[in-house]
Amino acid sequence: MKEFNFIINGGGCSGLSLAYEMEKRGILDKNKLAIIEIRKNYTRDKTWSFWKIHDHDFNDCVIKTWNTFTIKTKERSNNINIKGQPYQSVDSGLFYKKITDKLSKNKNVKFFKNIDEVDKKNSIIFNSVPREKINKDEICQHFKGIEIETERNTFDDNKLILMDFNCDQKNSIHFFYVLPFSPKRALIETTWLSNLNDKSFLDYDIQLEKYIKSNLQIKNYIIKHEELGKIPLYLSSSNNEENLINIGSAGGMTRISTGYTFLNILEHSKFICNNLHDKKKLMSYKQKSKYIYFDKIFLKVLKNHSELMPDIFLNLFQSNSDSVIKFLSNKSNFIDDIKVILNTKHKMKFLNSLIP
Repeated sequence: MKEFNFIINGGGCSGLSLAYEMEKRGILDKNKLAIIEIRKNYTRDKTWSFWKIHDHDFNDCVIKTWNTFTIKTKERSNNINIKGQPYQSVDSGLFYKKITDKLSKNKNVKFFKNIDEVDKKNSIIFNSVPREKINKDEICQHFKGIEIETERNTFDDNKLILMDFNCDQKNSIHFFYVLPFSPKRALIETTWLSNLNDKSFLDYDIQLEKYIKSNLQIKNYIIKHEELGKIPLYLSSSNNEENLINIGSAGGMTRISTGYTFLNILEHSKFICNNLHDKKKLMSYKQKSKYIYFDKIFLKVLKNHSELMPDIFLNLFQSNSDSVIKFLSNKSNFIDDIKVILNTKHKMKFLNSLIP
């Protein structure tokens, strides 16, 4: 079997991001990399969205950028104008092509279907594959999105719907998410924060059809693209295996209160490339403890008081949206944190959740 300096197990967003960063810095000029990925072809399968709180290398993969978003409940709605941190969506197909095209020019990079095809003994392994088994009571962010096209101008493509809670909650948290790419084209997602015990939550196609026809008042449309996802909202366990570093969701890069991962992955990739000489430092990397702490409280409130979440999210962005965005994107300072805490509705529920 062939030996490699580095092995990336899982060639998705985090695996390819790390490979791209290594290639960009010239690390792979003299080091060999194996990427383990089971898919035969890279095609668009996800749309990754985030607030652009800092520059990144994938502006050429961005489908659309917005400076205004809306949050709705059954009773009211808020329109929020974003000052310096626009919301962006990246097309995974363009992302995959950009990186694989770049990697294909380097003879030191090889793709394999199975990790058993390579010699792992003397390699540093970066694992992006999360544990498969999800316990029945664990909360996931699970969703289905369809990109639709209409005959007439239908959407205001200057404003996205970040969360629309005007739908059946089923004693959980359910919202719709609308990304209008043009006046005739939009990605619409039905999203749940719940465990997977109730199978009626998984009737995504029925939910989407009802929302599009009843809430958006669109009778005729063509489905151009579909995507399905499931993000376990649990804290990743620490890894003690020598020469193995977890990355992506497996490495705790998903913000469990929001599901946001993309920019965290890019930052982690840069950190790894800066510290390849220090394995101990590589294995100790994690999100700041304050975000882990706040997210634990959030999940506890979510489990015990899901009926309050639409009101909490709506209220959260009413003022100081700049601080909220920084907080949700792991870039808040102490003043931002205080503003978020003071602006959070139902504070006593959060304070009570501090009690074991």
